[in-house]
Amino acid sequence: MGLDYSYEIFMPPRNVVRALTRLAEIAPRDCDRPALPVTLPGGEQLIVPFTSNFKSEPVDCSAGGSLELDTSIAIGVDDAMREFLLRDPDRVDERGRVPVGYIYLTVRFSPVWHPNFASLQFTAATSDMSRMFVESASVRKVFTDLTATAGGVCCLLDTETDVFDICWLNGETVSGETVPGVRFSRFHDLVAAWREPVE
Repeated sequence: MGLDYSYEIFMPPRNVVRALTRLAEIAPRDCDRPALPVTLPGGEQLIVPFTSNFKSEPVDCSAGGSLELDTSIAIGVDDAMREFLLRDPDRVDERGRVPVGYIYLTVRFSPVWHPNFASLQFTAATSDMSRMFVESASVRKVFTDLTATAGGVCCLLDTETDVFDICWLNGETVSGETVPGVRFSRFHDLVAAWREPVE
C-alpha cells in the first residue's frame, strides 16, 4: 500500500463557500474539464473547476453529509517540488507555479467529533505526492494560506501516524508543534482551544 498523507483544515461551516471559492481561484487555468455545479447545505450554489468522483454531474449536498472532489492546485515550485513532480519544465506557468493533482478533497460539513466546525481534508494521490506534502514549504504554504483566507481555525498535516503536525492555529502559522504534544496531549484539547475567527 502507498502513502496517503493529508492536510486537513477546520473552519466554521459558514466559511466552506469561501474556502471552495479560493480553491477554485488557485486551480490551474488550463483545465479543459467542464465546471461542476455544487449545492451546499443551506441551498447555496457554487461552480468549481473540479470533478466529483471523476464525474461532472451536479452534486447536491443541501442535506449535509460530505462532498468528494478531485482537485488540482497550482503551487509555487521549490526544491521538493522539483524533486518529486517536475519531469517536464514546460508545466511551470508564468508565475512559477506547477499544477499538482489529483489531490482528493473530502469536505465534511458537520463531523460528529466536532460538529461546530466543518473540515476540508486534502489527501495526496500517490506516495511521491505524500512525501512532497511533508517536504515542500510551498505545499504547506498553500494550505496554511487557504486556512487563513477561508477563516479557518486549524490546519493539520496527517502522516498516518498517531501524531499530527499543527500547521496553523487560531490565526497564526505554527511550526514544530504536534498533537499529541507538549501543549495538547489529546486531539480533544486542541479542539477545545479553537477560536472562531472574528469576521
